[in-house]
Amino acid sequence: MPYWIRRSASISGVTAVLKRLKLRGKGTTGALLVLLVVLMALLAPVLAPHDPNAQNLMLRLKPPAWEQGGLPAHLLGTDSLGRDLLSRTIYGARISLLVSLMAVSISAVVGSLLGLVAGYRNTWLQTVILRVVDITLSIPFILLVIAIAGSLGSSLRNTILALGFTRWVPYTRVTFAQVLSIRERDFVQAAQAYGAKDDRILLRHIFPNLVSPLIVLATLDIGFIVIIESALSFLGLGVPPEIPSWGAMLSDGRNYIDIAWWASTIPGLAIMLTVLGANLVGDWTRDRLDPQSRR
Repeated sequence: MPYWIRRSASISGVTAVLKRLKLRGKGTTGALLVLLVVLMALLAPVLAPHDPNAQNLMLRLKPPAWEQGGLPAHLLGTDSLGRDLLSRTIYGARISLLVSLMAVSISAVVGSLLGLVAGYRNTWLQTVILRVVDITLSIPFILLVIAIAGSLGSSLRNTILALGFTRWVPYTRVTFAQVLSIRERDFVQAAQAYGAKDDRILLRHIFPNLVSPLIVLATLDIGFIVIIESALSFLGLGVPPEIPSWGAMLSDGRNYIDIAWWASTIPGLAIMLTVLGANLVGDWTRDRLDPQSRR
């Protein structure tokens, strides 16, 4: 096979993607926020001043250190069980990042594979996959996740699976639409004429051209998954109560919002800043990798 055909997939592949990714403007702001959350998650045992699950009812609902009655040892105050909010917020970053990254990875892999299969050949598999996509889209996403998470039970693994195997549809639709266009290009037609196998064409010539849209979609999806995971934990369908989670902290704090605003405001701010950072990075990634947005 000629060299130009073997190298055709790299035109819009990983190398070209990396060359276009340069931080600037909102990308810098978003990256700093995301970096802050990542450092909190990675360095939680070092940064957290207390055990996130240590209870002390004598110190319940203590205000932040800068308010009257606050304690320097509990900088952001305590919750209804006397647990340190700063420590629980730091450890909560681990859950949000782990769930979002794992769920997005599962969704991207499953969705892109199904999109490749459906888009490359007009077979019965295409019809089945597209019908399943249509049925899934007819059900509100949050209701579908709640139903699956409720049936699986409350655990970290089940939360990841519930989110990962319900969010694959956007990746399938994007991949399917891109494959329909790419399969008609000259370099794919040439590879087929030279007798290249379908799996080689899909992996070497078509899939590298899908890297940009899939990265954009995955980046924008991280913030969305953080919100959904928090919502599941808020409803008691996410991670178990013994694991610090921003959604569970928010649920506990809402009962005391009139006398202890910090119990719900602190985890709420953590969710907001994380989603803001992820969305800013996603918008920046789209601006850098989407040719239409750069016109």
